[in-house]
Amino acid sequence: MDNKLETISNLFEGNEIRSIWDSEKEEYYFSVVDIIGALTDSKAPRKYWSVLKNRLKKEGSEVTTNCSQLKMLAPDGKIRLRDVMITKDIFRLIESVPSPKAEPFKVWLANLGSERIDEVFDPEIAVNRAITYYRNKGYTDEWIKRRLTGIVDRFKLTDVWKEGGITKPIEYAMLTNEIYKGWSGMKASEYKAYKGLRKESLRDNMTDIEVALTNIGEIAARDIAKAEHPEGLKENLKVAARGGSVAKGARDLYEKETKRKAISDKNALNYKYVDEIKKIESKVGGNNE
Repeated sequence: MDNKLETISNLFEGNEIRSIWDSEKEEYYFSVVDIIGALTDSKAPRKYWSVLKNRLKKEGSEVTTNCSQLKMLAPDGKIRLRDVMITKDIFRLIESVPSPKAEPFKVWLANLGSERIDEVFDPEIAVNRAITYYRNKGYTDEWIKRRLTGIVDRFKLTDVWKEGGITKPIEYAMLTNEIYKGWSGMKASEYKAYKGLRKESLRDNMTDIEVALTNIGEIAARDIAKAEHPEGLKENLKVAARGGSVAKGARDLYEKETKRKAISDKNALNYKYVDEIKKIESKVGGNNE
């Protein structure tokens, strides 16, 4: 196992791990019973999970507390509620499974943790890892340089927002959405859906002009904020919208002069997601019993 993982499912080659994508929270929910079945030799993974869950509850583990239920397609073609967990909790569950088949995953998790600690002492390791990852994805060195520069510029913007009293992640997301909406007409989650993305980075899947317009919007918002010193979310939202409007002007001019659309539904993925809800409905004729 290595860093080529896209989702939990890639850890269990040859085993079906049912999952549901929550576009609002941008999280995958994985079937716990499927994970248990893949990690153990149990012929009754549901019963195995029931026993393990009771044991974990007695031990005071938070793993079971974070377990929720969602409707999933069962082998008999019917929709039933199943225990599910997000990626973080699935990893914690793996650590709790006393099975030899779980050992390779535990070793992988331990190595991953060790690598992250090494990066604390030597941040260049993290940068090198990012560059290697982008190269393996087929991005050119020139693109990687621009991407890293864009990341630094993004920090410059968030630093200005911090000076204006912005502290919560939801506030940063709202300000970013205001810039995106200003020039593209879509907030980030809508833009990602338009491009067929889920957890992937939106900017990693933008065309050159889309990246340029994003940069213009953020740089304009940053420079306006530096000049006017807005305080609080309400004032910063107005400035973010103005930054987006600057980029919108650039977009309009680009489209007028080139006779081409600035926004594209293309992405850099070498795979395509299947709409699980539509897939389920087609199998059971829309019957959600």
